[in-house]
Amino acid sequence: MGLLVVAGIGACEKTNDREDIIDNTPPVVVNTQPSNEASGVQLPVEIIITYSETIMLGNSHQITVNNKTVDANTGGSQLFINAALQENTDYTVSVSGISILDLAKNYAEEFSFSFSTKIRHPVNISSTLATPNPSKEAVNVYHFLKENYGQKLLSSVMANVSWNLNEAEWVKQQTGKYPAMATFDFIHLPHSPASWIDYSDTGFIEDWWNNNGLVGAGWHWNVPASQGSDEYYFYADQTSFRASNATVEGSWENEIVKADLKKIAGYLQLLQEKNIPVIWRPLHEAAGNIYEFTGGTAWFWWGADGAEAYKKLWKYMFDYFNNQGLNNLIWVWTTQTGDHEFYPGDEYVDMIGRDIYNHSDANAIAEEFLSIQNRYPNKMVALSELGNTAIISSQWEAGANWSYFMPWYDYERTNNLNEPDFNEPGHQYANANWWTDAFNQSYVIARHQMPNLK
Repeated sequence: MGLLVVAGIGACEKTNDREDIIDNTPPVVVNTQPSNEASGVQLPVEIIITYSETIMLGNSHQITVNNKTVDANTGGSQLFINAALQENTDYTVSVSGISILDLAKNYAEEFSFSFSTKIRHPVNISSTLATPNPSKEAVNVYHFLKENYGQKLLSSVMANVSWNLNEAEWVKQQTGKYPAMATFDFIHLPHSPASWIDYSDTGFIEDWWNNNGLVGAGWHWNVPASQGSDEYYFYADQTSFRASNATVEGSWENEIVKADLKKIAGYLQLLQEKNIPVIWRPLHEAAGNIYEFTGGTAWFWWGADGAEAYKKLWKYMFDYFNNQGLNNLIWVWTTQTGDHEFYPGDEYVDMIGRDIYNHSDANAIAEEFLSIQNRYPNKMVALSELGNTAIISSQWEAGANWSYFMPWYDYERTNNLNEPDFNEPGHQYANANWWTDAFNQSYVIARHQMPNLK
């Protein structure tokens, strides 16, 4: 250990029978909490760095967590760092060379360490469907998805608004390949059948299935603006329809729910009669942005009355369809992340979906995927809607190993196959280059690569 003689006193001079010496060895790190390179750190946890002696903060200290300056304080030999930590995140803590000094004014050297709150729960995907006695074809599709999960990624498109293959045809036009799945929306249920929309017209869906394409469906559930109204909406702020009354016998909302479920069950049964299974994603994005920031709200009426009303409605639909003998559905619940209280339960859900828009950071997307998979380790997780995200190859390489992906439709681009702009490569949510990148990956499945699952 180095010794420094106090100024004005010669070496080994004694004053009052003792040597006045000052230790010029700077404080050094003894240990950290969490430990360096620790993984699976469980929250809550406090970041503490312990030094070899009593310390204090320098006047110009700079302490960062993931390059963001944070507050800190000292106590004895310990540095306490104040940072709001989140699950499924990698962290690097850095303490600059002018941040820590001992009582003799010796500065500690710059120091950094890393840890991770990412916890990988064992993934054990359920081998059975939620629907009792599911159809052979539904079981075949589910097992195909399960066998490929984490190894292959299915491509999918959304119909332009409702009931067509326009987006699939556009992808084929741009890439020479059809996506593996086509998804439809029963948004116009109050109007069907009509000259412009008829959900009983299933011929083109039958052709798609017979060419080994998978079929998905969702439902922007339009309800009357108010009791007796002939105007229909699905946004919560445009209707007085209450989800909390939707399952209450005798309410006007329940009468609408029963009539709509009867009608849509009939359309789904037409597909069942053709032995066509449906990857069914109703009541999506229920929590809206409630959990994203203070003052966040549910966007759609089915989530606007909270989690309990929502779960009752989901189970009401599930039970109603089962009682109608519908057994061709694979049920997908869409998470907004942080909204587990909206989850209907494992016995009512087969897969978890996540909708992501305007997000170019593949690593952050992969962190979302991991967070969802950790929360639901027995369910496959899909990118059930996307728009303007990082390319699929970068998402996959970062660890976002979705079951399938589905860009939303571009109304102007694909609303009419006969207009000149249909041939253009631009797209509101996923352009031709985005799709080319996807199909260039050996793990992305197009329709011509699909097996016969009948």
